[in-house]
Formats: sequence, C-alpha cells, structure tokens
Amino acid sequence: MDGIFIGGGCEGYGAAQTLLLKYGNRHGLVAGATGTGKTVTLQVMAEGFSAAGVPVFLADVKGDLAGLARPGSDTAKMHEGFAARAKTIGLDLAYAAFPVTFWDLWGRQGHPIRTTVAEMGPLLLSRLLELTEAQEGALNVAFRLADEEGLALLDLKDLQAMLNFVGENAEEVGTRYGLVAKASIGAIQRRLLVLENEGGTQLFGEPALDLADMMQTAPDGRGRINILAADRLMNSPRLYATFLLWLLSELFETLPEVGDPEKPKLVFFFDEAHLLFDDAPKALVAKVEQVARLIRSKGVGIYFVTQQPADVPEDILAQLGNRVQHALRAFTAKDQKNLSQAAQTYRSNPRFDTETAIREVGTGEAVTSFLEAKGVPGVVERTLVRPPSSQLGPITPDERAQAIFASPLAGKYDRLVDRESAFEKLAARVKPPEQEHSAGRRYEPKKPAARRGDSVGEAFAKSFARQLGSRSGQALVRGVLGSLFGGRR
Repeated sequence: MDGIFIGGGCEGYGAAQTLLLKYGNRHGLVAGATGTGKTVTLQVMAEGFSAAGVPVFLADVKGDLAGLARPGSDTAKMHEGFAARAKTIGLDLAYAAFPVTFWDLWGRQGHPIRTTVAEMGPLLLSRLLELTEAQEGALNVAFRLADEEGLALLDLKDLQAMLNFVGENAEEVGTRYGLVAKASIGAIQRRLLVLENEGGTQLFGEPALDLADMMQTAPDGRGRINILAADRLMNSPRLYATFLLWLLSELFETLPEVGDPEKPKLVFFFDEAHLLFDDAPKALVAKVEQVARLIRSKGVGIYFVTQQPADVPEDILAQLGNRVQHALRAFTAKDQKNLSQAAQTYRSNPRFDTETAIREVGTGEAVTSFLEAKGVPGVVERTLVRPPSSQLGPITPDERAQAIFASPLAGKYDRLVDRESAFEKLAARVKPPEQEHSAGRRYEPKKPAARRGDSVGEAFAKSFARQLGSRSGQALVRGVLGSLFGGRR
C-alpha cells in the first residue's frame, strides 16, 4: 500500500486523488465551512493511515468520530448515498470497524490521560493560565527552585505549594533570581483556582501518559486510532489547545530522528486548529512553527482541521503539503479576501478557476492537492471524497464502554497515584507544635519568619508552618483532601 485513496476519478471530476504515505509526514490541512464535509474527510484519512499500519491521534469535538470503532452499513440512514458515491468513483466499498483507543481527561468516555506539572513546563502553563510577562517570570522562579531542591512538581497542589514559598519569601528569592512581586504570585494562584474550577486538576498527576501507548498497532497490523473525547473539553478551549500542544512537544522531544520514512510513525489531527493560535503570544506561535517544521523528521505528520486556512499562521501554512479544501462561503469582504488567498496557495489547473471551485463545491466534494513524486505539490483538482468504511456518527454508551473494557490499556491509567512529591516533602519538613497535657503547659510558639541566611528548605518550612495554622492554609489542605477522596468535583 503506497497511498490513501481520497476520492475523485470520475466524470466531471479530476483524476483519482491519493495521499502518498511516503509524504504523509509532510503535514496537511483540512479546511472548509461548517457542514461541508470536513469530519468525513478526517475520518477517511484516519482510516487510511490505520489500514497502512500508522497509529493516529485525533480529538473528537462533537462525538461523531467514535463511529470509527464500528463498521458502517448500507441500511443506516446516515449512510444514504454512500453506495452510489462509491460506485461513481469506482470504489469497492467494504464496511469495517477500526482498532480504537478512547481517551478522556476526565476518565468518563475513555482512559484518563494525564501529564505532570513539570512535564507541561512554565511556557505552556503560562499560556494556559493567560499570565503576563511578570507573572510568567515568577512561575519560572518556582520551577527553578523546585529543580534545585529536588521537589517533584506533579500536580496542582505541588505547584501551589512552591508558589506559596516564593510569595512568603519574596525578599530571599529576589536576591537570587530578581524581584518577584507578591501580587504576581497572588495572580497566578487565582488563575490556578480558575483552572481548578474548569476541571484542569484532572490533567495533572500520575500515572502520566506513556507516549508509546499512543503509538501501538493492533494484532492485525493496523495502526490504533486514539480518540480524545473533546466535547466537554471544548468548554475550556485554552485547556484543549494547551494540552494538544504539550502532546506535540512531548512527541518532538521524545521520538528519535528517522529522516524520511516510507510511512509516518504517527499522524496527529488537530481539530479546531484556530484555538491554538487565537491570542497566542509570539513566543508560543514560534514554538508551534518550530515543532511543525522539525517534527516531520521524527516521522510525525500533523494535519490541521479548521474552517479557514487563514486560521493558521502563514509560516506554518507554508509547511502543509497535503490539502483538502471544502467549500468556503464569501458573505463579507473579509470572507472574500480569505477565499481569494486560499485559492492562491494552490498549483493552478487550466481546466477550472480555483477560487470559483472552492466557492461552488458541494457537501462531500473538495478542492484537493497532494504531494507527488519528489515532494512536488500536485495540480489542484475537484474531488468527490470517498465514503468512510466505518460508521458515520456517534456510538452508544454501551458500545463505548465495551471498547474501553476490551482495550489493551484497560486498568493502566484508571487509578490516580498520589506519590510523595513537592507538597508532601515540604509538609514533612514542618514539625507541628506538640500539645502538652501537663498543667500549666501551653503550645510551643511558632517560629519567626525566615531570615536572609536561612536555606531555601528551612525558609519554606517556616512559611508553610504559618500557612497550616492560618485560615488560608486550612482551606488549602481541605481542598487537597477533598480532591483525593472525591469530595470535590
């Protein structure tokens, strides 16, 4: 199998369109207005990569892509017209289910998926929390101190503890790393509270995701399709975008160089791609550009799925060699400009006007261009996209539960492990006052605030002791215990 058949090859349309596996890691774009067929195209491409033995990761924003786990059927109402379309383009359509692994940050519609605060890092966390430059600097100080003290930052309570230390000992820390304003620490803590209320706590902890579990193949050699349940996650778009960017960064940093393989090692579909770039700082966009440019040498292909090609920055758009453009509507002057710019990015075809074709193609049709021999962009063609082999649309909760139970990863990530980390180690350094029961004896007084000569560990121990005795410290502990025993949602 050298390529993935996408469609076309019939009267009124161009030659059969194939995405060559050899160039599957050269990235791609699936764009078009709502309701024009992007989801079906994404499903067809995921099936094709899986059939070729390539693992796939994609986010299921509306729950429609779960149907990959079930075979399609001519009797299904949603499949009406598929048989006729297959006949039109000369496709022998055989319905089949594909090996699917379901994931969910909240562990409800799939295996829980987590990372640690340390793995996420200060840059992505700053993006997630919408921090200012000064606040990001304070966050970097907390990470640096954690490294120097050998304190693992695994979950949010670990990060909150380190930030408390920095705030309580701002003068001591400032002599080593520069001024850290207590106001900045307070602002970060408030943003962490918002993240916690949005369910972000579920993202951090152990066992953390093992990337090898997303790069598995089924016993029959097909690549497993990893589907992230993102319908609820889309309520927190910044969390969604930051998580997927973290996953890309981890793949980039972890996978070895493979040059130009005969087929990708993994294909990554980034649905609602505009969320990655909306209001993103230049440093973050630059990092995405760097990852997109270099990760193909690791054998990873990235496919951005969005409504407008203009949603993707030009420097990144220029790297997307395989393109499927569904219809764009030009209702406003801005829409017209975007449509014109989209048409200009294709290698023209003398048989039709590209801009007109993008405006006129119907549902299930597209304007396509795929890399040909030596990586040269193919001439743009009007294409009738082939039907998927799997079920179009969602599956039932029982069918999803059965797939999760039968998964090779069943039970691996289900139980949250709260091992000793920064919060526990720092709390253990504090000697609580011992109550004496003898007459006339009282609690020992609390020690004064840390002096400039105290070590980092001693300074934190003293400040943390004060926090535990305060109302805010009690609230912190109450929140931690509540999350451990399920008291908080």
